[in-house]
Amino acid sequence: MKTDDIKKGQRVLLRCGWQGTMADNGKGDTRIVHVEGDYRETGSVYSHDLVKVKGAADEWVLVEHTPEQDRLRQLLVGLLDESGS
Repeated sequence: MKTDDIKKGQRVLLRCGWQGTMADNGKGDTRIVHVEGDYRETGSVYSHDLVKVKGAADEWVLVEHTPEQDRLRQLLVGLLDESGS
């Protein structure tokens, strides 16, 4: 499923392992998610950090990222790697 096709109310699995519920019907590189991690909070999440979404049959479906979302992830990973040296 593409990130732009994820609808408000659908359950998502984030790259960090936390789960959440989509809070918007937006499109693009960031989405609003009610995240259930150490605390429950609502905020912006990069679309490339959405890895799975619960489908209509209540099964986890992999999220397809756009080339632009993949490039942004690689850029951010590179920045974090460089700052640690």
